[in-house]
Amino acid sequence: MSATTYLWKGRTSKGETLSGEYACDDRRDVGEYLRKRRIVITSIKKKPREIEIGFLKKQGVGVKDLSVFTRQFATMVNAGLPLVQCLDVLGRQLDKPHFKKVVQTVTSDVEGGSTLAEALEKHPKIFSDLFVNMIAAGEAGGILDVILGRLAVFLEKADALQRKVKGAMTYPTIVLTVAGGACIFMLMFVIPVFAKMFSDFGGVLPAPTRIVMNLSDFLKAYWWALGGGAAILTFIFKRYRATVNGKMVTDRLALRIPILGTVLRKSAVARFTRTLGTLIGSGVPILQGLEITAKTAGNAVIQKAIQDTAVSISQGDTIALPLKESGVFPPMVVQMISIGEQTGALDEMLSKIADFYDDEVDSAVEALTAAIEPIMIVVMGTMVGGMLVAMYLPMFKMSSVVGG
Repeated sequence: MSATTYLWKGRTSKGETLSGEYACDDRRDVGEYLRKRRIVITSIKKKPREIEIGFLKKQGVGVKDLSVFTRQFATMVNAGLPLVQCLDVLGRQLDKPHFKKVVQTVTSDVEGGSTLAEALEKHPKIFSDLFVNMIAAGEAGGILDVILGRLAVFLEKADALQRKVKGAMTYPTIVLTVAGGACIFMLMFVIPVFAKMFSDFGGVLPAPTRIVMNLSDFLKAYWWALGGGAAILTFIFKRYRATVNGKMVTDRLALRIPILGTVLRKSAVARFTRTLGTLIGSGVPILQGLEITAKTAGNAVIQKAIQDTAVSISQGDTIALPLKESGVFPPMVVQMISIGEQTGALDEMLSKIADFYDDEVDSAVEALTAAIEPIMIVVMGTMVGGMLVAMYLPMFKMSSVVGG
């Protein structure tokens, strides 16, 4: 289920009036978010849905956009430029109008006396909890340039990981779409031409030809029912996946899919270890780091394992034990995390695991592609080639009759 965006208004203990947006699943989460920041709530309401037309859909800020912004920001701060000047320069050179407006608003807030973290947290759709908390830690420790550099590296690696997983899914999707489209076109427009010719010829047609012709007749007569049925099934699946149980079941099944499940699992482990390692290394408390990491897990099964870990930590236990009991994380990951806890170098160990699993995702994607290519060739050959052979069988019969 996509998060709902709420508009909130409140005031600080000093009487300053604040307002902003917060995306979450429930109105109560907004109240909790504001109370943690000692903001007295005056109003909370759902943000009206905006109708997006044409190019307006392109205003979304992706990981790539944010990583470029953060890298440039880190370079400027490291060069000694004042914070407001850095933001002003970055805001002027951004191409996306929505992102430009947000950065300009952040610049105004910082000029008005807000910390950078306070200014950024008013825009949760662009700057996540991870981003804001790391910036807050950097400001508190006087190492903002170092934290921005870490954030830039994190976002660049997250973008690369995201592109790898998307790339693994794109190839089979395109091939199946092309194969399905070719089959539908042939059944709707090509087969009927052959069918008329065969009916004029008379005689008993081969069984494969009759099957294909019946499929063509069925598709022409009931295409609306098939389309409607597909739409209804898609709607039911989305509604089921929107439930807590449905998301858990579908995400667990996804992890069990041969080869593809391996890609998803390894990418989830890489994302978890990279995120948590970056947060801990930047001075964010481990419980808060686990809470943020759970939200970015991308899989309900992984998310639950991380949440259980947070509970375990709050009760005085180790991180490694609940991860092991979840059965989701490989033994090597659990063992390395345990060693990191014992040696006091957990952030470094998590970063090493993330680097290792980045390479593992590459290998898993290559294995997926290598396995899918022959399967796709067989599927396309069977679907398209089978129909062509079925249509040519009567022609062979006709030629033998004429030859006789």
